[in-house]
Amino acid sequence: MDILITNDDGPYSPGLKVLYESVKGIGNIYIVVPETPKSASGLGITLHKPLRVSRINFRDMDIFLINGTPSDIVYIALNTLFDKIDLVLSGVNIGDNTSMQVILSSGTIGAAAQAALSGIPAVAFSAAIDIPEKMEEEDMRKSLKKNIKKIVSGIVSKGFPKGIDIININFPNKPTNIFELAKIARTRYSNIVYERKDPRGQKYYWIYGEPLKPEPGTDVYVVHVKKNIAFTPIKLDFKDISRDSVIDFLSYLNKQ
Repeated sequence: MDILITNDDGPYSPGLKVLYESVKGIGNIYIVVPETPKSASGLGITLHKPLRVSRINFRDMDIFLINGTPSDIVYIALNTLFDKIDLVLSGVNIGDNTSMQVILSSGTIGAAAQAALSGIPAVAFSAAIDIPEKMEEEDMRKSLKKNIKKIVSGIVSKGFPKGIDIININFPNKPTNIFELAKIARTRYSNIVYERKDPRGQKYYWIYGEPLKPEPGTDVYVVHVKKNIAFTPIKLDFKDISRDSVIDFLSYLNKQ
């Protein structure tokens, strides 16, 4: 199996090393990441400047660097760097990617979604930790590696679950081996904007959010309240829409 590893945190994130060490030996591993962090880049692609590829060796990893977004990386990897990719693994992200509010802007999920749009199954890995040093702690590192290897080995042995495009995995902030199927919460944070003034008296703004009380059964609840591993299948399909209400609205429009 030819496996592409990527992330949105760049080559120096400890999550990249954890992911690589978890799966090396399972297949042919290729690592391509953005040269600088690209958090919250979603499915964004670079159209206003050329993309360049370089190569480094860091912490015993042979890494391709691209001056673009995680989605750019998948484009370049599939169309120029490699002949074939069977599976894309994205992460391990510093910070969880739970709720639709976060998922839609996540670069970690963006890379997985770009792979899925190209017909390649993908798994996104994130951990609900605030600082990179937490991922370097021995117990946390061992737990992450054990569970990531279990997931990827399961995909190799049993195949990717049918009917879905992405598996979104979110680890809590402490070691555990318990997986729980979790639906996607709609929101994770309240929307807050701070208005301030710079030394010249000009206004500027900080976007911020306070955590909301999570609904039981959601990815946010599983990770932050139950402290289990949230296993969330995602299908890139907009067909599951209430057509009756839409047809009624269209009928109204056509009568006006």
